Amino acid sequence: MSKYPIYSIQRFNCNDINSDFYINTFKNHLVDHSFVEEPHRHNSYVLVLFTNGSGTHDIDFNTFGIQPGSLFFLQPGQMHHWSLSDDIDGFVVFYSQEMYNLYFRQKTIEAYPFYYSLGNSPEMVFEDKESKAMEFYFYNMLEEYQGNKIMKQDKIMNLLDSIHIEIVRKYNENHVLETHSYNVKIRDFNVLLEKYFWTEKAPSFYASQLHITLKHLNRICNEILKKTTTQVITDRIILEAKRMLIDKKRTVSEIATELGFDDYSYFVRLFKKHATITPTAFRGFKQ
Repeated sequence: MSKYPIYSIQRFNCNDINSDFYINTFKNHLVDHSFVEEPHRHNSYVLVLFTNGSGTHDIDFNTFGIQPGSLFFLQPGQMHHWSLSDDIDGFVVFYSQEMYNLYFRQKTIEAYPFYYSLGNSPEMVFEDKESKAMEFYFYNMLEEYQGNKIMKQDKIMNLLDSIHIEIVRKYNENHVLETHSYNVKIRDFNVLLEKYFWTEKAPSFYASQLHITLKHLNRICNEILKKTTTQVITDRIILEAKRMLIDKKRTVSEIATELGFDDYSYFVRLFKKHATITPTAFRGFKQ
């Protein structure tokens, strides 16, 4: 097994024919899957609500505290691991993009702004009353998952969507610019960046794809993200470089090439400028 594996949903629900959905209490989840406390990724979306205990959650080299009411939402590919107290509990859910989008059709999971990579945190903390309301949805979803009642999938999917609706309502309370027209462009920029950052580094490419001028794209990034377009692109490249450096099987030169850099020394300088440490030193620090 790779030291930093990518886990599929089947890895957790191996006794279930449904490969697109999994839910459990966090306490029971750890009984059979304690390995999730080591760095890893998922090829699915992940929702976790903590109802008891404490600890830390490291997501893409950022550390978040855990407390009752902490809710985390991860996209496929994000590297993470936990450090947890013995009394930890809550709920964990894995689900595939395909399952969600096929079921609802008229809307997709990408429509939820809290899942945008740019400018968003993968964590929210709900107050006690809010957390109890969220807990109700997770508990009922778990009950449906473990049962075999008629219209089981419909109930699960609508409970899952209700959770997303509650998250986006909370998200909008703290993001007053959400209805701003610039957010549509940021969402589209995010989609393009995830697709092309391996090969396209020029801000002008993304402006052209968005059918706006580079000056306008810079204005949008500055207002919404407080960064230039170049900084946003570079941040995404450096994040992927850090993820790849965790795997010792890849040389720094191979990583530079895979990320689209023909000039190895330029990649090293770029990484050091933004990470304040060389790629080799970063790898040694993280082992």
